[in-house]
Amino acid sequence: MIVSFARYFPEGIDIYFENVGGKMLDAVLLNMRHHGRIALCGMISQYNLEQPESVQNLIAVLYKHIRMEGFSVAEYYDQYSKFLDFVLPCIKEGKIVYVEDISEGLESGPAALIGLFSGRNVGKQVVKVAQEWSVSLYMSSFQSHCLSYMLH
Repeated sequence: MIVSFARYFPEGIDIYFENVGGKMLDAVLLNMRHHGRIALCGMISQYNLEQPESVQNLIAVLYKHIRMEGFSVAEYYDQYSKFLDFVLPCIKEGKIVYVEDISEGLESGPAALIGLFSGRNVGKQVVKVAQEWSVSLYMSSFQSHCLSYMLH
């Protein structure tokens, strides 16, 4: 993973939204640019472990002067409508793009859920249960409302 990051981000990573943790965070830390920033919102790879993995490359925060700050979406609910006013036009204009990993059929749901915790999926995992709608297995309330807005 470290080699892949170096290949795709040869000058390093400026800004990273951390929602995975574990080995992913360790690889990212080694590939951050000086004065890079990390917004820490979750660590899904750690939630169901009896013994969470320790961060091995935390020294990079010191050496590279990285700013890493945690936050909770609940802190910003009062700004939700302002956020939608800003982000939805950006999504519709293609200025913001996202990746969805779509599994077909309700029967694929259990495997898709397991894939979330094993790192098998890329982007947002969606299980398409009918032509008209999909069920997202891991979606923040912001993403849920954005998706619902875009579908209507």
